[in-house]
Amino acid sequence: MSDVSTAAPAVAHALSPVDLFLQADSIVKAVMVLLVIASAFGWAVILDKEIRLKILNARAKKLIASLQGEELPLGALAPEFSTVPTSDPLVQIYSAASQEFLRSRDLLDTEGQRDAAQERVHRAASLASAAALGHLQARLGSLATIGAVSPFVGLFGTVWGIMNSFQGIAASNNTSLAVVAPGIAEALFATALGLVAAIPAVIFYNRIGTDIANYGKKLASFIGVFDIELSRHLSKKGERNGLRVA
Repeated sequence: MSDVSTAAPAVAHALSPVDLFLQADSIVKAVMVLLVIASAFGWAVILDKEIRLKILNARAKKLIASLQGEELPLGALAPEFSTVPTSDPLVQIYSAASQEFLRSRDLLDTEGQRDAAQERVHRAASLASAAALGHLQARLGSLATIGAVSPFVGLFGTVWGIMNSFQGIAASNNTSLAVVAPGIAEALFATALGLVAAIPAVIFYNRIGTDIANYGKKLASFIGVFDIELSRHLSKKGERNGLRVA
């Protein structure tokens, strides 16, 4: 009776995650290490994107709210924007549009020139927005890769481990559960690690992609605000030019 009670903890200890790794075949160990590294990298990307998007969304909400009921300066940053880091996408868009407006301010005499200037400013703002969103999306594709590949890498480790288990059974000519269980457990542990790496990667890839798309809508709204202010400014300039001609 005492032998049975002491054998159970030994088997349980042999099936712990650390022991499963230590007892595994070298190929299965390599698969496990690769999956752990992939999971750690995936979580690093997830935390970086989540924290950055949270900061950017909170800042965008304040900046856009500060423009309500106020005339947006065209040739220089509004006071609220000048205190924000230059790496912020809204500041980059504002700066790009303002600089293009300043370069075009001597080409606003005719209606055609004014229309062309407004189009250039809009394109400069759109390019800055696309570059900012591209920066936010950097390394996001790695989550999709981890989510798609990790289960198959884990499955490869499982197949390899089970093959080794069957080879061990054939060599020992012993099919008892005590002999088979450790090898199969080691093999299945690789699949479990693959799922641990893949499931969060897939979930947060979709979530972060949606958050970036929603943030892109905020950037598009700000470009629209700048376009409206620029159109109003150019219309006033056109009216003044018309009065002088008359």
